[in-house]
Amino acid sequence: MAENKDKGVVNPNRHTIKISSILVTQPKPINDNSPYLVIANKYGIKVDFREFIQVDPVPFKEFRKDKINILEHTAIIFTSRNAVDHFFRICAESKIEMPAEMKYFCISDQTAYYLQKYIVLRKRKLFVGEKTATDLFDIIKKHKNEKFLFPCSNIRKDDIPKFMNDNNFHFTEAIIYKTVAADLSDLAEVKYDCIAFFSPSGIHSLFQNFPDFVQGNTRIAAFGPTTAQAVIDAGLELDIVAPMPNAPSMTGAIEVYIQKHFGKK
Repeated sequence: MAENKDKGVVNPNRHTIKISSILVTQPKPINDNSPYLVIANKYGIKVDFREFIQVDPVPFKEFRKDKINILEHTAIIFTSRNAVDHFFRICAESKIEMPAEMKYFCISDQTAYYLQKYIVLRKRKLFVGEKTATDLFDIIKKHKNEKFLFPCSNIRKDDIPKFMNDNNFHFTEAIIYKTVAADLSDLAEVKYDCIAFFSPSGIHSLFQNFPDFVQGNTRIAAFGPTTAQAVIDAGLELDIVAPMPNAPSMTGAIEVYIQKHFGKK
């Protein structure tokens, strides 16, 4: 991804340069109601979408090497749609059907709703948090005797494993998919005024694809504290942080920045 040729330089005057293009490191929205498109139309900004990371399945043969017996567990913890998809892929390849008494602990309503793609949900077997793993912990504490299985990626937060181990739950972690850097070679000669990141993996992908990346005039936006810290650890200047009290979304935070530096539309 091309930028300023003076390696290591961040332009201190970049905030005076109008944002005319934004790269969102997420998939393109499937509908026309995206708040990014609202910003694009409102401020005359070009907004592109490009995933910086990709999800690769762990092959069934590789999964088998871990000798995890799914049916020895009585409860499954799901934190994402990817986890749901790849868990049931492994089940299909193992020729396993989930028993009716299996319990499911989902991090959010969205994940719980997605689970219906694979099973008929029984209310008494489904337990749902608000949005974060911490929200789910109080629910899990009421099920001390369950044998929990946590399908996840090779890159994941430590909060759930730490909580489960600290509280002596019967707990098994199963890596069923891998999060890896996407090939971004087609962006080598492309410049953006702002790049929005949503995970530390996105920052890793940036430098894996472009080890000589120089920030220059580019504004860096980060969603969440771990992503923000990854930006700082990479030696980049963090310009836009979300969520904020007055801007809970990435689009809201970007708009606050635009209005602060270039006036309200």
